[in-house]
Amino acid sequence: MSYPSSELVIDPVLIRKHDVSGPRYTSYPTADRFVEAFAEPELRQWLGKRNIGGISQPLSAYVHIPFCNTICYYCACNKVITRDRTKSAKYIKYLQKELALVRPLLGADRKLCQLHWGGGTPTFLQREEMRALMDALDATFQRSADAEVSLEVDPRRVEAGTMEFLAGLGFNRVSIGVQDFDAAVQQAVHRIQSEEVTRRVIEEARRSGFRSVNLDLIYGLPKQTLDSFNRTLDKVLGLEPDRIALYSYAHLPKAFKPQRRIAEADLPSAEGKLQIMTLAIGRLTRAGYLYIGMDHFARPGDELAVAQSQGRLQRNFQGYSTRPESDMLGFGVSAIGRIGPCYYQNAKRLDDYYAVLDAGRLPVVRGIELTSDDLVRRAVIQALSCHFRVSIESIELAYLIDFRKHFEAEMQDLRRLAVEGLVELAPDWIVVTPKGRLLVRRICMVFDRYLREREARASYSKVI
Repeated sequence: MSYPSSELVIDPVLIRKHDVSGPRYTSYPTADRFVEAFAEPELRQWLGKRNIGGISQPLSAYVHIPFCNTICYYCACNKVITRDRTKSAKYIKYLQKELALVRPLLGADRKLCQLHWGGGTPTFLQREEMRALMDALDATFQRSADAEVSLEVDPRRVEAGTMEFLAGLGFNRVSIGVQDFDAAVQQAVHRIQSEEVTRRVIEEARRSGFRSVNLDLIYGLPKQTLDSFNRTLDKVLGLEPDRIALYSYAHLPKAFKPQRRIAEADLPSAEGKLQIMTLAIGRLTRAGYLYIGMDHFARPGDELAVAQSQGRLQRNFQGYSTRPESDMLGFGVSAIGRIGPCYYQNAKRLDDYYAVLDAGRLPVVRGIELTSDDLVRRAVIQALSCHFRVSIESIELAYLIDFRKHFEAEMQDLRRLAVEGLVELAPDWIVVTPKGRLLVRRICMVFDRYLREREARASYSKVI
């Protein structure tokens, strides 16, 4: 019952059967379970507990930069579309305010093992704004020597010399949005981006010392065909990224306004989308990329693949992480953080975010404190999504439960999935088979108590 960590079998029949809507489990409980009863006082309380007894976890930080020059119709991120550069200058001042409020609450242990700027488009910022933000972060935290410092980049908005500048600020990993190189698809989603522009940014990043380059792709976009995506994959593989994220497009126009500009008639059929996904996975794995899990692929020597092979892989709000399990502080509008057994989220609208900071308060609007049951379920879901296996004994020892008694209903569901070949059950292990790996979100959902209590899943994207 031991499989190579990247082994994968695509079974179209099982995929069609189990392609239901479900969470990506960047947290458990998922963000839709957060409540307004958890706010600034609760966050301050948990920050105060971090250093008690000297057992605090390592620290990581996420900074949300919401601004974009133009709108991409597929996008479901929290963003502000503007060409007004004064807006980002104001935003940096408020990020500095937020960091200044958090600084005295951190205590002595401020070592940062991971920092990520997401968006929106972080490279919307002017260079002096980026430097001011990094200075404020460095005044708040101590970056460890081996810290992973990453950001998301739109290569259409990156002038020559920018990647070298970012390397000078300490960035060492970059994620570049591509989605698709086909002209008709780019037109349909309002994102025109050439292979040449993308290549220039990648080459400058590598020359400047970035140690890992990730490319984001999306399958299921309007006008996409098997042939067109095959040509995109030719170009992507020619760029030789270290990692590739292959996301499924979730068309939810009721939830995300920009998607209303996409003509549903232009979307590939469910069968066509499955064929595109199958083609992409086949090509990426034949090209030497290892399937890490939930949409992600990496070269064998990349830190992500190494962390998985060594059992160190984690999953957080940025997806898979090579760093140890850590407390994460979220800064900026809508940012989500995690402290001990708690999650919290900042105000989602800029005006609200500014107003709370003007009042001298942290801009937390909701969150959740995990119960003992939440914690054990989170551990099981982490093990499944990162390593495709759960040691029943280790969960019992860590959380002082009788696993089969605690998860009696879940084990019945797993036995049904075992009959279909998605998992294998042994006296002390639950193992996701190569056939079940593409459906690991579906297997994780078995352990989601909130989903078991409320079966409506319309607000989630499909598993495939």
